[in-house]
Amino acid sequence: MIEGTPRGLFITLEGGDGSGKSTQSALLLEWLESLGRTVVTSREPGGTDLGTELREIILHRRGYIAPRAEALLYAADRAHNIATKVRPALERGEIVLQDRYLDSSVAYQGAGRVLDATEVRNLSLWAAEGLLPDLTILLDLDETIGRTRLDSARTKYDRLEDEKQDFHARVRDGYLVLAKAEPERFLVIPATDSIDSIAAQIRDRISTLF
Repeated sequence: MIEGTPRGLFITLEGGDGSGKSTQSALLLEWLESLGRTVVTSREPGGTDLGTELREIILHRRGYIAPRAEALLYAADRAHNIATKVRPALERGEIVLQDRYLDSSVAYQGAGRVLDATEVRNLSLWAAEGLLPDLTILLDLDETIGRTRLDSARTKYDRLEDEKQDFHARVRDGYLVLAKAEPERFLVIPATDSIDSIAAQIRDRISTLF
């Protein structure tokens, strides 16, 4: 970190498909910038130029991808994103606001694909050199509601969104297990709350980190 700059913060948003992460990310970005903070936004996969190419393979390639290969592709994207974008921003004292991180891998590839969750988490931590967020916001949503929201908004084929309901149920359960294990890092909010209520809860929690 540059001497004299505020401490950087790493904030991630997690949740099943259709949980409203994009909406809350945009509102949070606007609020943080209104406070005069410099915010760097990212996402996984796809937060860098290399990540954009990997995102096309991971999410939009038609055809089978072995679960372990999928997990490794996510890890490759994560390693590059953290090394080239996230860590440099944090060292400058900036706030990094990111859509999905390693908890997504544990939930989707661990619980969803029924891989060993500990192995997936360890792989992700290795790729990120151990970096964990200061705060992880989990927008919790019943998978049936998420499916309804997705079907009304879908514009492009997505391999994970197209998985069956039991896959998304396992993902949700995986997220809740993670949140229960690390309550000091997670803020769990029902995604069925109003947009304004969710945004207010997020701002209240982040205010305690400054």
